Amino acid sequence: MSAPSTTGEVRDALAEGRPVVALESTILAHGLPPGRNREVAGRIEDAVRAAGATPATIAVLDGVPRIGLTPAQLDRVCDPDAGLAKLSRRDLGVAQALGLDGATTVAATATLAHEAGIGVFATGGLGGVHRGGSWDVSADLDVLARAPVLVVCSGVKSILDIGATLEVLETRSVPVLGWRTDRFPAFYLRESEFDVPWRVDDARTVARVVHARRTGILLVNPVPAAFEMPRGLHDRLLDEGLRLTADVHGKDVTPRLLRHFHEHSDGASLDANEALVLGNARLAAEVAVALTA
Repeated sequence: MSAPSTTGEVRDALAEGRPVVALESTILAHGLPPGRNREVAGRIEDAVRAAGATPATIAVLDGVPRIGLTPAQLDRVCDPDAGLAKLSRRDLGVAQALGLDGATTVAATATLAHEAGIGVFATGGLGGVHRGGSWDVSADLDVLARAPVLVVCSGVKSILDIGATLEVLETRSVPVLGWRTDRFPAFYLRESEFDVPWRVDDARTVARVVHARRTGILLVNPVPAAFEMPRGLHDRLLDEGLRLTADVHGKDVTPRLLRHFHEHSDGASLDANEALVLGNARLAAEVAVALTA
């Protein structure tokens, strides 16, 4: 696969040693409804800039990996009629060979960010192990073990098997840090039943861990308390969604489940999703700034 194409803003920031934060595009193309996705895209990039870093939203357009998108390219990613494929790490070479447009998942974004020299990446939630003893294990976990990138997220989605996901991360020797929390967050929920191995309370401490790393690192940041979904509503929608997707497999499972949440939570899931992504972008920028200090 050829080297990613980097926009001037991102290229200049990297060349001058200024902080840069990678951002994924799957949430824009497949995770948020049309209209709102473009608004959120701008707000995420603004949050990174306000914290002192340069945003680098990543996607594949016309078969070319793009590191940092222009406003017109963001429009294209957010256009529901553009038909962007959902690209994991394994799909990058295929998309390039076929000249396709695609939105990058955590695995693909972390891979391209590392190739471009970006060490900090903000997203919503990490992929993981699906429920029911499934062999369906997200490529995100293996990529974290290979690419030395700090991924800032709000844990894994509660529709996944959180305990099994944490076990896989341990097996892959991926450190998990809890941002001012002792409990592993579950995306829409601030806490799951699982503890985090390590707690950190300031960006400089995270930067020291990053400098000492050997693999990727997961920094989990709970959704802001004001936007946490009511647990009763969350549990009801989760049970319904799992029944509705019993016959769905592979990478279609998560989008279908999230769509069920969005359509039946009276806006609560969308508000939570937006709030946690913005919070993760701000935190990632703070860490990126600390890394360059």
